[in-house]
Amino acid sequence: METGLDLFKWKQYESEVILLTGRWYLKYSLSYRDLVEMMEERGLHIAHTTIMRWVHQFGPELDKRIRPYLKPTNDSFRTDETYDFMLSENQDAPAAKRFFKKMLTSPHNQSPRVITVDKNPAYHAAVQQLKDEKVMNQETLLRQQKYLNNIIEQDHRFIKKIIKPMLGFKSFKTAEKTIAGIEVMHMIRKDRSNVIIRLSSLQLN
Repeated sequence: METGLDLFKWKQYESEVILLTGRWYLKYSLSYRDLVEMMEERGLHIAHTTIMRWVHQFGPELDKRIRPYLKPTNDSFRTDETYDFMLSENQDAPAAKRFFKKMLTSPHNQSPRVITVDKNPAYHAAVQQLKDEKVMNQETLLRQQKYLNNIIEQDHRFIKKIIKPMLGFKSFKTAEKTIAGIEVMHMIRKDRSNVIIRLSSLQLN
């Protein structure tokens, strides 16, 4: 993993400026041009495309660096409470399978005894395939509860609120990078890390 020095090497602006604009963009309902104006009020002239590049680079970096500090899960998983997310173009069985695989291989997760999901029928097929492949424990119980649809939708509303001023994404890849950073801000807001993350320095050194 890069050190803090390597991560900001050759950047025109100070690391504090890069992290501050990135944090504001990923945490609040702001556009890149909003941030340009806010920085100009502070005597800094930064192009909106520059801030966009910072977000695309450091969104995934924030996600990667917060992982070691996540609280260990217990053996009962609820999809609305996991630290893992996966952006997918489809909500089908292959997408659900990829999500569960990612969740099962995350170091902060233990092997689940129970997985509670919403009513999406794709989960059943995905879990059965993973059991057949011996990736998931045969004794793992899949439980579907309708109320989770509402809880997950509330979580999605938070993301929709943040991305509304962004006026859409130019590609699936940029959407994935940006939402990775938004999810980190959301995890910190919901206190899903077991240390205080000082984003002003990101503890990169």
